[in-house]
Amino acid sequence: MKKITIALSVLALSACSTYMPQRYNISADNNVALKAIGVGNINVGSFKGPTSFDNACRGAGPIAPPDNMSFEAYVQKALADELKVAGMFDDKTPKVTLSGVVEQLSFSSSRGLTGGEWNISLRVNSSNGKSSFVSEHYEFNSGFIADTACKQTAEAYLPTIQNLIGKLINAPEFKSLLAPI
Repeated sequence: MKKITIALSVLALSACSTYMPQRYNISADNNVALKAIGVGNINVGSFKGPTSFDNACRGAGPIAPPDNMSFEAYVQKALADELKVAGMFDDKTPKVTLSGVVEQLSFSSSRGLTGGEWNISLRVNSSNGKSSFVSEHYEFNSGFIADTACKQTAEAYLPTIQNLIGKLINAPEFKSLLAPI
């Protein structure tokens, strides 16, 4: 009886994992694009999440960002980090504050059996009244086995967000978000 209890406990504890994306890393391309804009004193305010999002991955476990943050907080921090490294961030005396809404957030770890995808739409609003909308559809190889596919899906979140931020800062209307009122 004791062996059965131990076996069931081990099985229960190993049946579900949480798959985490890496902490955000600055994109060199995004950094170069931001520095070329040449504007400073930008703050990043709060970001809100989508109305619905299912973070379960194939029954293997959830996908969750590191450091107990939400997916929208990950995007918010990514934008703030990009601005900081480019020398444009200022939360003490900002000329404008950017806030955002992640309007769509979804993923699949089984697109076409061994592929995966992330779909994210983001609206960024400036305190000057202007806004910009960008979206990213990112495809990657996930794998056939659930554990591998979910790990690959979590790892694909970082480049998805780097691409999303890149689309935002390279959008023609991005500069207008940074102009003071």
